[in-house]
Amino acid sequence: MNVKKISFKEKVGYGLGDAASSMFWKLFSMYLLIFYTDVFGISAAAAGTMFLITRVWDSFCDPVVGVMADRTSSKWGKFRPYLLWVAIPFAVIALFTFYTPDFTQSGKLIYAYVTYSLMMMIYSLINVPYASLMGVMTSDRIERTALSSYRMVFAFGGSLLALALIEPLIDLLGGKSDPQQGWFLSIVIFAVIASVFFWLCFAWTKERVRPMNETENDLREDMKNLLANRPWWILLGAGISALIFNSIRDGGAAFYFKYYIGQDSHIDLALGSARINLSLTTLYLVLGQAANIIGVIMATPLSARIGKKNTFLLVMSIATVLSLTFYMFGREHLVWIMVFQLLISICAGCIFPLLWSMYADIADYSEWKNGRRATGLIFSSSSMSQKFGWTIGGAATGWLLGYYGFQANVEQTEVAQSGIRLMLSVLPAIGTVLSVVFIAFYPLTEEKLQHIEDELESKRKNHVKLEI
Repeated sequence: MNVKKISFKEKVGYGLGDAASSMFWKLFSMYLLIFYTDVFGISAAAAGTMFLITRVWDSFCDPVVGVMADRTSSKWGKFRPYLLWVAIPFAVIALFTFYTPDFTQSGKLIYAYVTYSLMMMIYSLINVPYASLMGVMTSDRIERTALSSYRMVFAFGGSLLALALIEPLIDLLGGKSDPQQGWFLSIVIFAVIASVFFWLCFAWTKERVRPMNETENDLREDMKNLLANRPWWILLGAGISALIFNSIRDGGAAFYFKYYIGQDSHIDLALGSARINLSLTTLYLVLGQAANIIGVIMATPLSARIGKKNTFLLVMSIATVLSLTFYMFGREHLVWIMVFQLLISICAGCIFPLLWSMYADIADYSEWKNGRRATGLIFSSSSMSQKFGWTIGGAATGWLLGYYGFQANVEQTEVAQSGIRLMLSVLPAIGTVLSVVFIAFYPLTEEKLQHIEDELESKRKNHVKLEI
């Protein structure tokens, strides 16, 4: 059975799943390092090494989870059960991750390795089936883009919720006198919220698209089909390039405002009778998050009008021009810096719902070509590649700073300042150019996808008749 239109409630339910994941992903990416150094009590170097090792290990877990999910059979489907089963383990491991035991330095480091590794494994165990779920909720391409847009809006909403509440909650729950208690109790609240969101996602969604051939293929055959899937390789390259573009810009932002614009740069905002003193770095990042949401919302109507491939080409081409222009701005061009941050982030926001929707199309293409629907494997391998993209972009940020001679907490040389400016402009543009080159060769046009959808639907109807 395939339903063309997905209800608003089901789209919201699907979005809540990523809101739950994104709350913790944002806490991991923005706060976990400072938690480990300032509250937990291990060195930044040790924490950095741990992040590298555990994230690479976690990336290889994703395909394993995808293969396992593809072979899951339950009354709730293949992917939804993981939202039900793993929600509580996710919350429990999150609490252990942000708990500070009374151990020695070496004991704490071992504890951090174990809990963070488990956290990342549990994250994959619930997030990979969640991502794969979109591919079996509907086979309609426009509805998939809409689902992906809801997912991204809720993801950014969850991120904003976490960033807005974490510091006030820590202070409220005793963080000023006992930061370890403040952190742990705050994470309890987020863990409860995440569990409820995962369960609502399970309850409000439905799996509809079922493969015609339910027999279990050999894993080697699944891998062979994936590696021979040309559209998957092309989208892989485009996605990694786009993520490198995004992560270098994000990683360089704080350095840009502290060491180029000036450490004391703030702006006063009037909210009624109250005035808020906001750092330019915070304003820049908040504008980016808000603009990402605008881009996500724009992705569905734009791709419905001109197609996903053309939308990808358009927004990444615009991002390239805007990024190259960004280098021209000096300290005196703050308004233009914020305006271009808004415009570039809108372009970046458009990309993410398109990527996940296009991976669902590739699952259709694989079933059409090979007679086997390995949705979980395709989404998990794509998730793995995206984590590699973030890892490469994050590592490149540090390498570039070192290459340009950056030294912390001192006035930077002209070479270092120029390098930091390049990290927000020309260097990210290399990623957008590469993504445009990759996607130009993407063969799954709207006409091709319509042909695939029609043939698959016809085969499914005939398959149902034969079973009857």
